[in-house]
Order: sequence, then structure tokens, then C-alpha cells
Amino acid sequence: MTTSKQISRESLNALQARLQGAIIAPGDPGYDSARMAWNLSVQQFPAAVIMAADTADIAEAVRFARQAGLKVGVQATGHNVIRPADGSLLINTSQMAGVSVDAAARTARIEAGAQWGAVLAKTQAAGLAPLLGSSPGVGAVAYTLGGGLGWLARKYGLAADTARSFEVVTADGRTLHVSQNENADLFWGLRGGGGGFALVTAMEIDLFPVTTIFGGNLVYPAALAGEVLRRYREWIGSLPLEFTTSVALMNLPPLPMVPEFLRGKSVIMVRGCHCGAPEEGQALLQPWLDWQAPLANLFHPMPFSDVAQVSNDPHDPVPGHTTGAWLRNLSDSVLDTLVEYGVSNNGSSPLVSTEVRHVAGAMASGDRNAAAFPGRDQSFLLGAVGMAPTPELHARVVAFSNTFKRALQPHISGLYVNFVEGQEAREAAADSYPPETLQRLAALKAQYDPDHLLDYSYQFTAGHDVA
Repeated sequence: MTTSKQISRESLNALQARLQGAIIAPGDPGYDSARMAWNLSVQQFPAAVIMAADTADIAEAVRFARQAGLKVGVQATGHNVIRPADGSLLINTSQMAGVSVDAAARTARIEAGAQWGAVLAKTQAAGLAPLLGSSPGVGAVAYTLGGGLGWLARKYGLAADTARSFEVVTADGRTLHVSQNENADLFWGLRGGGGGFALVTAMEIDLFPVTTIFGGNLVYPAALAGEVLRRYREWIGSLPLEFTTSVALMNLPPLPMVPEFLRGKSVIMVRGCHCGAPEEGQALLQPWLDWQAPLANLFHPMPFSDVAQVSNDPHDPVPGHTTGAWLRNLSDSVLDTLVEYGVSNNGSSPLVSTEVRHVAGAMASGDRNAAAFPGRDQSFLLGAVGMAPTPELHARVVAFSNTFKRALQPHISGLYVNFVEGQEAREAAADSYPPETLQRLAALKAQYDPDHLLDYSYQFTAGHDVA
């Protein structure tokens, strides 16, 4: 293990006296768990980890880092690491997990380290729902900063559009309240532009009156993948906004977490979440059942608190690689390429999941001048995930994913920052945002963090890692 910076124990002790949370340095008990990313393929070795207890801790840590000549990284759950925090001061916000709900106002205040599962539990108890993603273990704040498209997306839109305000610590250690009326330029940038302008310590979001859904999966054999994809393309044209769906090619590993009848098999799944009356959802699903009986029909009415059952994403950290892109359409060429790369042919595909989400709907009607999010006119979002328990397998998954995306390149209309990680994410901004948005985001970075102290996010200007 190496770090590019060393901090004296005396300096850390002096900082510790000003903090409520603990400082964990290399060699201390708990260092490995504190520095760990959710993707176990990512290794990072910060000069020290600050287990922040509150906003004041984060402000103190930022001022310390500036004085010590250290870059600052931040993570809540460690999902989608863009730049490993090697030699940096890593601020771990997982202890800042508070969630409070105002049922009358239909809002929630969420601290920087809170996971969506905790937010969902608190909001559902009040009969309300946030626009969370597919995984309850993802950090709510970071997800929202990138845009946020979940199982209510077609009806209610982006998570970023639900953000009413943010509390942030700037790169010079100031604490600001950010909203449409205060620091409005930064408010715009944080809603879909990522978090590298300032450290978000809390946010307030709007909630929605959803308590029950009709959701699940239809599971078909991979041999029918081409036909299922074409039927899916036609089917979604008839769906109301209440029905958000996806189609996923899955090469399921022979692990206990996978239902026994699916272990080691390749299948294609039609997924969905209907937030209207369950009988309406059932009627909309019926054409699939009339066409052919699936291997399994996992659709059923459920409380929205169980929405994670639809995607059934792994909760525990795993080693892997994630990539994605916006697709212009679902032409025959696109569908054939999805089958070619997404279905295991004698073990040739290292991808566990190749999913296309249909997201056209409410996000298109959001205020385009109020958020940096660039993808409002998009309809189809590709996400691909491969498991990579060894460096050799990781290299294979990355190479395969790159080849896959090159094959799709004529049909790709840009990248979605929440669906890329590592080097691809660092370089994704130019393919994610239009030039005028890039210029505005770069100007925000120059205003709020001119020295690039916050070195953990996207690159908006040549030669610098920003926002």
C-alpha cells in the first residue's frame, strides 16, 4: 500500500480535537473498511479518512486539507468512484445518515450519507415516496446530483428536479445554503451536473403520494431474446406514463443470491413498475402472457417500500465494471447488437446484465433552465454490468464493454454520468453535456473551486478534474 501524501500524527491529532467524528489513518484499525469503495475492483489509499459526524466536521476537514496541500475526496457508500482518493483526505459521510420527513409539505431533508433504503422507510411511513433508483443501498445525495432515473421516472421525472435546496461546504470551508433563491448558479449546477463544485452535506427534496405499485419481472429464455426485444419495442409505445419499464439480458451466476431455478442460466427479463391501479398494470402486462408463458411471472402488487424487488440489485459490495449510454432508438441493428453482446454464448459474454430502460416521459417537461441535467429528450438508457473478481477478469470486462459500445456507437447519443465510473466517468463530460452547459459548469468550478481542491469528479475542462 502506498499513498502519495503523508500527514503527521501531530497534525491529525490537532485536527481530531476540532472534530466530532473520528480520523482514521493508514495502519489504524478500520482504515480498510473506511476507505473501501462499493466496487471492490477499486482500490484507493487516502492519506487519512475523516468519518464526518456533521457539516462542521466537513468544513474543518476542508480547511485542514487546503492548509496541508491535500486534495479532498468524498464518499457515502462508495458507488461509482470516479477518481480513487489516493493520497487525498477522504471525507466519509456514512455517519451523516439523518432523514426527516415533513408529511404536510411532502418534503424530506436528507443528510449526505443517507442511503435510499433509509429514506424510503421514513417516507413510506408517511405515505410518501422519493424518486429513488433501483438500489436501496445507493447514497441518495450523490444519485440526485447526477440526475437520478428510477422506477417512477416516466410519471414523476428526475430525482434532480425534486431537489428544493442543498446545504454545502465550499472549497474554502464556507457553509452555504443553496436554492433557487440563494446561490442560484450553484443550485443549477448541482441538479444534474455532479457534486464537484462543493461538498453537499444535506438536501431537501419533494416527495410523491405513492404507496403501492404493480411491479416485477417476466423471465423468458435467452433463446427468445431477439423476439422479446422486438415485442418490447412495440409494447412500450402503448404504455401510459404510470408504467416505467426496462428489458434486461441476464447471464446469472451460480450463486446463492440468485433464485435456484435461474442459477447459471442466461435469460431475458421484461421489468416494470406501474404506479397506478394494480388491475390496470395487470391488463397492460397481459399481451406478454397471451404471447407466451414465461419461465416465471414475478409481477404482483406490492408496497412501494419493496420496489427494490423489481431490479433485485446486489446490496453487498462486489467487484465489477459498469458502463452505459443513451441510445437514439431501438432499431433492429441496436437490438441485434444487444443480443450479440448481452447473451452468453458458451460463456463468451462477461456481462451479468445488459439492460435498456425506457425513460421517456415526465423528465422532458422539467424546467430546462433550472437544472444542468442534459438528457431530457432521451428515451432509452443502456446500462451494462460485468462481475470482475480478479484483475484479469476486470480487464476482460472493460475491453468487452468498450468493444460493445463501439459496435453501438452510431446509435449512441451521449453518456449518462450516473452510469459510468472510473476513467470513463472522468472523461465523460464532453459526451454527456452540450457545449454551452459544459462552459457554464466549468465557470462554476472556476468560481467555487479554482484550485481544484475537490478532486473526485468529472472533467469539464482540458487538463483539470472538475465538477
